Amino acid sequence: MSHYPNISNQVNPYRDNVQGKANEPITVAGLLDRSKQTLGSEYKGPAPDWTLEEIYNRLEENAPRIAIIGGSSDHPAHIMDFKTSSHAAIRIWQNGGVPFYFSTPVMCDGTAQSNQGMSYSLQSRNAVAQMVVNQLEAHSYHGAFVIQGCDKQPLGVVSALVHLDRIRQYRGEAPFFATFAPSHVLQGGTIPTDLFAELEEVAKMAEKNQALDIADDLRDAMAYILQCSSNTAFQGVLERATERGIITKVEHKDFEKRLAVATCDGSGGVCAFNGTGNSSRHLVAGMGLVHPSLELLTESPNQLQVNEALDSMAIMINNPVYGAANIMATNIKNAIRIHSASGGSTNLMMHIVAGMLYGGYKFSLDDLDEIHHSHPIPDLFNYSLTEGRDIFSLAMQCCDSDSRGMESLFYELLQNGVPMDLDAPTVTGGTWRDRLVKTDSLPADNVKDNQVILSKPKRAFSGVDVLTGNFFETAVVKISGMTTLQLDQFDKKVAFVLYFENEDEAIRNLLDAELLSKLKVNRSFSHENMIALLRENSPSQYNEWKADDYDTLFDKMVKDAVLKIAIIVSGQGPVAFGMPEMFTSMQHINANRQLKRLATLISDGRYSGVTYGAAIGHMTPEAKEGGGILFLQTGDLLYLSLRERKIDFIDEAALRRGTLEFEFDKTKAHRTDLAQTRLELINKRQRLVAASNRMIGHTDAANGVVPIAVAEEAILDYKTDVQTLVLNTK
Repeated sequence: MSHYPNISNQVNPYRDNVQGKANEPITVAGLLDRSKQTLGSEYKGPAPDWTLEEIYNRLEENAPRIAIIGGSSDHPAHIMDFKTSSHAAIRIWQNGGVPFYFSTPVMCDGTAQSNQGMSYSLQSRNAVAQMVVNQLEAHSYHGAFVIQGCDKQPLGVVSALVHLDRIRQYRGEAPFFATFAPSHVLQGGTIPTDLFAELEEVAKMAEKNQALDIADDLRDAMAYILQCSSNTAFQGVLERATERGIITKVEHKDFEKRLAVATCDGSGGVCAFNGTGNSSRHLVAGMGLVHPSLELLTESPNQLQVNEALDSMAIMINNPVYGAANIMATNIKNAIRIHSASGGSTNLMMHIVAGMLYGGYKFSLDDLDEIHHSHPIPDLFNYSLTEGRDIFSLAMQCCDSDSRGMESLFYELLQNGVPMDLDAPTVTGGTWRDRLVKTDSLPADNVKDNQVILSKPKRAFSGVDVLTGNFFETAVVKISGMTTLQLDQFDKKVAFVLYFENEDEAIRNLLDAELLSKLKVNRSFSHENMIALLRENSPSQYNEWKADDYDTLFDKMVKDAVLKIAIIVSGQGPVAFGMPEMFTSMQHINANRQLKRLATLISDGRYSGVTYGAAIGHMTPEAKEGGGILFLQTGDLLYLSLRERKIDFIDEAALRRGTLEFEFDKTKAHRTDLAQTRLELINKRQRLVAASNRMIGHTDAANGVVPIAVAEEAILDYKTDVQTLVLNTK
């Protein structure tokens, strides 16, 4: 047990305001009473001593008021919050603090996929930040124990706490301290044996009907550990099977139902795929804000694990080195490198920037990219949903003391020559150097079977790359989500634009089993341009195929994956439509064996953390703000140079002459009427999102999508305006 010091702060509203001391003691006593009742035989400690008088005394004396921040139980990650919060409340009281509890709404991105809710997902991050700041300021809490969930909640709370820390210190008050307790990892499901056999029969039936693409794609989906994201993969394949009469609609719905109820374990947790939930787990740990005792668990934490994290707060209290904003900023390079090496979510490219801005530091996508590429970050994450290496597997390895999670990854990055800051402070009350002194279970090779974290890289590069081009300023692509084969298939290739006004239109077309046939019948891409694309993408076949008629050439180019298609989904940016995820669209591409060799998806929207493949998003400026994506149309030509991190609009006439020239301004000038018509459609569609929750007055995706006022007040230099443990300025 570690006794907390009182807050060394002249400000104490509870001492100077009788109402607070009258109102709050009953909430504290109620929380502690319920916590003891909830824990039952698991309660460890003396007889309850939380009288109203003792609570009053602690409030008067400025004992640390610590908010336990949970999430709403309509998200699987927060099903067990009642137990974790009970452990936390008891320990805070035992350590001399005053525990309080409140929770935030938590959107489940899986639930919100492909419906209007996805337009509120990104906005919920800022809404969570606002709500948390409101509550912490209104009730004058000094610190927080955060039960970290999934999707936008983790970085929403990080943003709130670092923002509040900055404000408190600006006002001359004590720094705000916090520690994060990520929800345990939810074990992926298994397709029931009888259902697996029935799906295999569907695959065999598809083969008999010469629908080999359906048979192959269905077996691909069956090979994965069952996750909530699996539903979309199965949906696309089963929809095509229904259209071709292989199964009935009733059978389709029955399969979906039986897959759904077999997916999630009843104890909840963060889904086991390496999506935004687990990427946030890795990132926040890399920021130094997670105690290792709580980082990767397979069930909700016990009292001893919670105690370890809360006892460390005794060192943090009143010390500005351990203020939440300072811990984040001193660790920002560590966090970005851990995010990159672990194949982190594309979403976090915005959330990292947002967190730094909320913490008062000047920061943008350019700064993030500079850190990412200042030293090569190897791919040290051997994650696979088909080979039994999901994040639940990693959590089991940690619980079995074979791995130490992000400490092991930190160590292996050092061993591979990546410059990690060992002297950055963390919520253990020490530095990474202190944490790595103990070498038990630290090297990745300590895990003998099914390693998730590696010592020898799979590839020399990983992470999310920032792209630039002649028709946009920035975009991002999760390079770690593309195999080397996929990268080779799309790198230095010319692609035809296939333009969609919005995601709904894209999904309808991508679910159409005849999409490629219709493109051919409708002559969507000119014959002359197809020949020019052939010469650039596959010069070895140019002389043999160049005289073919349109249909023959189209079929050959599809069969050999020479044809490349840049599927453009426009009008999805933060201002236009809340920046929803393009997960469903991309999943329908990935679930189509033929299409995924041909198509990249480019959007001013986002992608789910679980998205993989040639998915390019976050394009700025967005279409609603007059970005170049607004002016594209089907049949245009783009040059994809992913290894050089560029995409350019091609001069069509020059390509026909056999040269690559990049020109966009003239094309843009000729399409002002088209752009105006599209803007009218975007404005009309925007009204589908509640006016109260539209992200107007925010920065763009390259600048975190935060309220402009937050960005304007971010003036600190993250390289110099930080404090070390000896309080020297770096």
